[in-house]
Amino acid sequence: MSNLASKLVQRVWNYAHVLKDDGLAFMDYTEQITYLLFLKMVQEQQTAGPSGIPARYSWNALKAIDDNRKRLERYHQGLRKLSESAGLVGLIFTKPQSKINDPAKLHLLIQMIDSENWSRLDVDVKGEVYEGLLSRNADDVRGGAGQYFTPRPVIRAIVEVMRPEPMMRISDPACGTGGFLLVAFEYLSRKKTNAKQLAFLQSRALQGVDLVPNVARLCAMNLFLHGIGTDPRHPVVEIRDSLESKSERVDMVLTNPPFGKKSSFTIIGADGKHHTDKFSYARDDFWVTTSNKQFNFVQHVYSMLKQDGRAAMVVPDNVLFESGAGEKIRRSLLHDCDVHTLLRLPTGIWYSPGVKANVLFFDKKPLSRIPATKELWIYDLRSDRNFSLRHNPITSDDLLNFVRCYQPEDRSKREEIANFRRFKYNELIARDKTNLDIQWQHVGGPKTQNETPQMLMKAILNDLQEAMKEFAAAEAEIDSLGGH
Repeated sequence: MSNLASKLVQRVWNYAHVLKDDGLAFMDYTEQITYLLFLKMVQEQQTAGPSGIPARYSWNALKAIDDNRKRLERYHQGLRKLSESAGLVGLIFTKPQSKINDPAKLHLLIQMIDSENWSRLDVDVKGEVYEGLLSRNADDVRGGAGQYFTPRPVIRAIVEVMRPEPMMRISDPACGTGGFLLVAFEYLSRKKTNAKQLAFLQSRALQGVDLVPNVARLCAMNLFLHGIGTDPRHPVVEIRDSLESKSERVDMVLTNPPFGKKSSFTIIGADGKHHTDKFSYARDDFWVTTSNKQFNFVQHVYSMLKQDGRAAMVVPDNVLFESGAGEKIRRSLLHDCDVHTLLRLPTGIWYSPGVKANVLFFDKKPLSRIPATKELWIYDLRSDRNFSLRHNPITSDDLLNFVRCYQPEDRSKREEIANFRRFKYNELIARDKTNLDIQWQHVGGPKTQNETPQMLMKAILNDLQEAMKEFAAAEAEIDSLGGH
């Protein structure tokens, strides 16, 4: 991060702590700052905004009110009014809830934001500031964006080997705060493009979907800071459940779907079977019916791709080995797609402790009796590697060897090394339950000796906190069903 961006992040964060004193979680006050930043930047650009911001609720109008209490009332009123707007404005202000109830604190925030000319900042700096806020936001175990935040070095390595091209349609059906979309945008921005390609990149190339309104709002604002999605005719971000229905076919999918095990929906698949839960919808394009959310996302990503479309998706370990529906989906994926690469990610790189995840790379191929997968190459970044968010965070350098081994220019040039091995289709399909959870190196080498008792205790406490969250969620679900 540049020095300017770092200073601005610290500055905004210091004022954000004013809101923390009101008992707000980091996610809440980042959201409130999002509202105000947007109004300020629209004012700076001397435009009514993508779909019009009434003068009564503009930044200058809010700033001009001398009475702090009247300003707060106007701000609350403006949030409700702006939520009815079309395009990006309406999305950013979707279902707004003003968590600022102290007139003096709203005045402080307006003073802080007004002291900087945000529109004059380079787009990369503005993006860095917002990414920095989201990153700090994710540290908050009481309600941060951690579950929506994929480590940026991992995203950059994925985009580097996927190599999107101009005029491609790229989608993330679980976009969170927009990490994959932004890195894809940055990658494409570095390519030489003509005016048509640049216009397509800014308004049509990227699309994201997320079910959680406040997360989609953060994503929309993040994209806006980079100049993406300002055309109301082509919304870049949508708030909906990706799994509910078929999506428009795209050239590339880059995604890290949520890791919750059970879906709260019923899938009625091509096999005619169904499972009743809270909601139901029919997906005749899925290979199998399951209530497992990760497996449904695997099927959904496959359904989104055009023929010869390419996907990279983060999946937890259970997607590689779970039996029943999992086995059938793995067999179908290996047959209908060229599942060519699996990156086994280490633990300690996620905001939720203990997460074991992988990146699955596959290309959709024409249906045929002959399996599309010939061989799967597995890169092991997990064995004998120890990372932690605080003491040893993963960096782009840690993924350089994976990018080299991947051979994105020509995968036929791949060569086996100690942590990069090839497995033929016949080997995979012959494994019990088509288990792709393949480990050939010793796990947990000498580096574990570096773990101090304090580090181990912290890991245990993190696990306990996660367990308490799960218990609280289960209790809330039982209460919502009328049980006690």
